Amino acid sequence: MAPIKVGVALDWTPNTNHAGFYIAKQKGFYEEAGLEVTIVSPHVDEYKATPASRVADGSCMFCVTPSESVISAHTWPAGTPGAKPKFVAVATLLQDSTSAIVTLASSGIARPAQLDGKTYASYGARFEGRIVQQLIRNDGGKGDFLESTPPMLGIWETLLKGEADATWVFMGWEGIEAKRKGVELNAFGLEEYKMPYGYSPLLVAHPDTVSNQPEVVRSFLAATARAYEWAAAHPAEAAELFLTAVAAEHAAQPALPQPLDPEVVKESQAYLASHYLDGQGRWGHMQPGVWDRFVDWLCASGLLTSKVQSRAVGAPGTTSLDGLRAGDVGEPIPRADVDVAAMYSNELLPPSKHSAK
Repeated sequence: MAPIKVGVALDWTPNTNHAGFYIAKQKGFYEEAGLEVTIVSPHVDEYKATPASRVADGSCMFCVTPSESVISAHTWPAGTPGAKPKFVAVATLLQDSTSAIVTLASSGIARPAQLDGKTYASYGARFEGRIVQQLIRNDGGKGDFLESTPPMLGIWETLLKGEADATWVFMGWEGIEAKRKGVELNAFGLEEYKMPYGYSPLLVAHPDTVSNQPEVVRSFLAATARAYEWAAAHPAEAAELFLTAVAAEHAAQPALPQPLDPEVVKESQAYLASHYLDGQGRWGHMQPGVWDRFVDWLCASGLLTSKVQSRAVGAPGTTSLDGLRAGDVGEPIPRADVDVAAMYSNELLPPSKHSAK
């Protein structure tokens, strides 16, 4: 029987958040499961296609994305441009938050309130600018800043070059890269400022895939869980295997914009080893409380509203990123109208820990 073809669209160029996908392929776990897996990095088209759009159009079966993207897909107002299917999160890559809003220590911006009047390099997402705004306000600031949208894959460089004052990164990747370059960062974790963040990144599928191909999803998740559990138990070996696997996977695709630094990979893999699995040694499982608290907070803070961002000026039901931060948000979406349970599922994950061989 021919293997089933599966595409996985990454949220960023290959990094250790994604290690399990590459390791599962390199160690033959996917092949054993009857799957032919292709891993698609956004660098192949300079992020012209988002990971979510690749799942929406069927070119990939899975994508990697934060929980905000899933929440947005489930609450996108009818009739406005940019609507996506009601994606289902089928696993979380990490069990706890490893991201933060960061500034260069050399900038003197040592706390969120000092971002008033500064420039934040944004990914242009629906909730992002208002989350940063709330972070600033929770620290006593006004939340008045410029939200710039440089090319996606260049966002980190804008901070390093001083072209922006802050951006949102993973401390287990860009944070370690900065450390190894001798660049000191100030990091503002959302939870430190009374903002309960959701899972990020997640593995997400089209709802039709979950309904119509559950055994394929189950097989993919079992092989992937096996790889992440092995990586958690063997971080040094996982780093070496990840480097080999990335080179092999992307040999036929456009070269990575920046070759992976083996030392960053090794340190990052060691850092993430304690973030991959839950207290029962399982990869991927999500807690309802994490989802509920984040959506509750989005609603209570006035961020879950009927207007959405669009670059198409004047499109019905939309506004700009600046408009969202300025309060042009439409009507609040009642919490009772948001079906959080439909946004994620643990049902297709393996029920117990695999032996990490």
